[in-house]
Amino acid sequence: MNQAQPVVGVLALQGDVAEHLEAFERIGVSALPVRRPEELAAVDGLVLPGGESTTMTRLLENFELFEPLRQRLRDGMPAYGSCAGMVLLAGSVLDDRSDDRGGAGVRPLGALDVVVRRNAFGRQVDSFEADLEFAGIEGEPLHAVFIRSPVVEKAGSGVAVLAEVPERSSQDSAPGSGTGTIVAVRQGPVLATAFHPELVDGDDRVHRLFVRVIHESGAGETRDTTPARAETTED
Repeated sequence: MNQAQPVVGVLALQGDVAEHLEAFERIGVSALPVRRPEELAAVDGLVLPGGESTTMTRLLENFELFEPLRQRLRDGMPAYGSCAGMVLLAGSVLDDRSDDRGGAGVRPLGALDVVVRRNAFGRQVDSFEADLEFAGIEGEPLHAVFIRSPVVEKAGSGVAVLAEVPERSSQDSAPGSGTGTIVAVRQGPVLATAFHPELVDGDDRVHRLFVRVIHESGAGETRDTTPARAETTED
């Protein structure tokens, strides 16, 4: 039996939306921007892109998407968060400041049993790139772009650590070794990275991994891909 190709949504409220859509297009997977609850209901998995997590929280509320999204995650919808998306998927968030309007900051969705620290590597000028060994991705190390990125401060027992940035004293540490800073995790059908794979030209392995996660979850297998027939009438 052939597996139906999943339909992936990209949360399109703010951030690196176009870059994720283009990555899925390159690997031949249908991807749609999601701004409304009815669009969320039509996808098999969702990407929460990099951007500004407090702004994205506010827009989720404004577009009446927060509760529908949280419910779909509770129901087992696969999700992938990059950078700010990791923050939104977390169970709790450290170093969360209120925005300049005095309102609440990040309201995490609780899809991952992790504690995430925002902007853990510093400000925009402290952005950097690194080559990472990534569990579950074969081939050469993954080139990762970190821009005001979060890190996972604590991961629950059900969370798999996929990649770490080695500490300076532990340059030979491997994914999951516990000797580095955690920058990629997976818990069931939910995947998150502190970095931006959508910004690396020519390497779509993280997006391919997310498609595999969707297939493994069984999402989309019952999707009806038969074209609808047009109704005809007799003269």
